[in-house]
Amino acid sequence: MAKRCAAMITIKDIAKLAGVSPSTVSRVVSGSPRISRETTAKVKRIMDELGYHPNEMAKSLVSKTSHALGIMLPRPAEELFHNDFFGELLRGIVTQSTRMGYDLLMTTVSGERDELSTISRLARGRRVDGLVLLGSRRDDPLIAYLSENKFPFVVIGRSETHPEALMVDNDNVQASYDATKHLIVQGHKRIGFVSGPPNLTLSHDRLKGYRNALAEARLESREEWIVEGEFLQESGFRSMSMFMSMRERPTALIAIDDNVAFGVLSGLAELGYRVPEDLSLIGFNNIPLAELAAPPLSSIDIGTYQLGYTAIASLIKLIQGERPHQNPILIPHKLVVRASSLHHL
Repeated sequence: MAKRCAAMITIKDIAKLAGVSPSTVSRVVSGSPRISRETTAKVKRIMDELGYHPNEMAKSLVSKTSHALGIMLPRPAEELFHNDFFGELLRGIVTQSTRMGYDLLMTTVSGERDELSTISRLARGRRVDGLVLLGSRRDDPLIAYLSENKFPFVVIGRSETHPEALMVDNDNVQASYDATKHLIVQGHKRIGFVSGPPNLTLSHDRLKGYRNALAEARLESREEWIVEGEFLQESGFRSMSMFMSMRERPTALIAIDDNVAFGVLSGLAELGYRVPEDLSLIGFNNIPLAELAAPPLSSIDIGTYQLGYTAIASLIKLIQGERPHQNPILIPHKLVVRASSLHHL
């Protein structure tokens, strides 16, 4: 069959050649299960031979789906490009989205005031079939809005106030407990913690695991040994001038993120201290650069790629009407020990 100009081909042309009605062709295009396999195969074969590609906008109007997913990027957006964790997370998201035939629409805002209006525009305008939130705050208005409006979404993290929300996460309390416990077993009794923003559930959970391990070992938890910051190298760097100037300083430190741990390494080097001789150090996420750091960094591997991959798979199932058997869906973690960053007392 000779190919005609694809721009001139219409559904009526396809229907005439296939010997079916235009409505049947429309149903084939929209993936309707009401059309027999034989008819579907015949129509698609003719479409391929003619080089016909359905109008995606028209197709979405028929099916009432966009076959696109929205991603709300964190604020400030610069964090995304300065932290390899997000790159690995997005790799998992993009891989699974592509495999499932979904496009991605990424958006960010400059301030908290604009977040709800942006989410509302995406959801009410049906520009996407579902939304991915890369993390959660302890009292998150985005989760509240999406839950109240019954719009499909997944949180990569944990919601305290909306346990019914679809969540893909690690057991961050246990992960931080494991890191702290490892340092305690090595003989450390003065252990510090460089945390993240206090309004994030992730910061709260990892800090809780750290405190649980200290309490179990009957070790002192001093507030001056806990520093809050952002998920940036600058936070780790700045914390070192504070920690190392203390009269009784920690002998070991847990950083909430590898990027923060890199800042700790840089700050120590500038002050003339070394890891692990002067300070043992454990980070989180086990990004590829952790092994290439000087010295190589011990870190909790949280399965970052799997977090993104599983979040998309779970969201698409939710869109299709299937609820997960487990919620939150927990991705296993493990402590990757690199002796060059840990010192046994």
